[in-house]
Amino acid sequence: MNILLLGSGGREHALAVKITESKHCNKLFIAPGNAGTATVGINVQLGVNDFDAQAIFCVENAINMVVVGPEDPLVNGIADYYALTPALQHIQVIGPSKFGAQLEGSKDFSKRFMQRHHIPTAAYETFTLNTLEAGKRYIQQHSLPIVLKADGLAAGKGVVICETHTHALQVFDDMLVQQQFGNASSKVVIEAFLAGVEVSVFVITNGEEYKIIGHAKDYKRIGEGDTGLNTGGMGCVTPVPFMDDDFMDIVEKTIIAPTINGLAKEEIDYNGFVFFGLINVSGNPFVIEYNARLGDPETEVILPRMQNDIVEIFMALNANHLSDINIEYKPGFFATVMAVSGGYPGKYETGKTITVGDLDNNVSLFHAGTKAFNSQIVTNGGRVLTITANGDSLAIAKNKAIENMQKVEFEGMYYRTDIGYEF
Repeated sequence: MNILLLGSGGREHALAVKITESKHCNKLFIAPGNAGTATVGINVQLGVNDFDAQAIFCVENAINMVVVGPEDPLVNGIADYYALTPALQHIQVIGPSKFGAQLEGSKDFSKRFMQRHHIPTAAYETFTLNTLEAGKRYIQQHSLPIVLKADGLAAGKGVVICETHTHALQVFDDMLVQQQFGNASSKVVIEAFLAGVEVSVFVITNGEEYKIIGHAKDYKRIGEGDTGLNTGGMGCVTPVPFMDDDFMDIVEKTIIAPTINGLAKEEIDYNGFVFFGLINVSGNPFVIEYNARLGDPETEVILPRMQNDIVEIFMALNANHLSDINIEYKPGFFATVMAVSGGYPGKYETGKTITVGDLDNNVSLFHAGTKAFNSQIVTNGGRVLTITANGDSLAIAKNKAIENMQKVEFEGMYYRTDIGYEF
């Protein structure tokens, strides 16, 4: 079949590699893609939110399946657009409906969903401009630290942990009154802080059946030892040592199964990934957030670890035989290390020439913020590329990734050398 993959990051490069390994993939197009995806498929200049242009392209290129990488088109209703357009109705879209994507697109929606289905999460309240004064009183009486979240998508910057009431009141004002994130902060969710270790679990579902396809621990802080500003992710490891069978059993029974059952009970059209952002609090898992797609850089470790043909899994969603598929994993541990532009997550420059030496066998380089320019590969974003390696232990996998990252060069390049340090 002919497949269109939407997106341009490391997640999409990892997906592109996995998709082209499938016996069911004839042609793979990536829109808009990056310098890495161009080596495994055909990059096309289509916007991920330009549904009309996609429609023309899909008809002209006999597309059978569309795989949606980033969250924006999901929240904007791409699955609904294809389902309601006669010329596109035969195309399988891997991604939930606009309503289902509210699990990620609205913090308030997801918290209310969890509350309805008794899924463990932090206590919370939601406020708008109409309840501004009540929100201020709530903050002043709340225990510290306190977490404030813009309700909608805010490019990963809409969550702030405040150590003082004064800071929390200022953030509340910035989001709600000053409209720091525009319509995304027209509602603000205020919730209790949970102390523990964060981990992500990834599920694929048709809204009734589901399969757990992997889990990973992401490292968000820019600095060694988890210090400094938050980023989109500086690296990942899988499998996570504390995610043993007993803990995963608790996660599945108290969080995953109730979530999928909730989708079915509420008749929410959902045909894609659910990213469960969890926190392990003394052996008890709580949901921090849902995402309606795969994570980045988590995808760069969970897909190399998974042995299955991913297109067969996608096909099973519509055929309602997902339960017949057994997810299989390659042995050992996987670690990915992210190289970023100098200055990231603050101001940074792009257009820096990237050189890559001879990488070891069984090591993968996934492009994120890159593009081809004058026969060279140059930087084109804050997070530039990842190196993923595997080994018999996390230490071996991490060290192999770092050793191979030392063969990559571009001006201002920075990466953490302590991914997986606590294991």
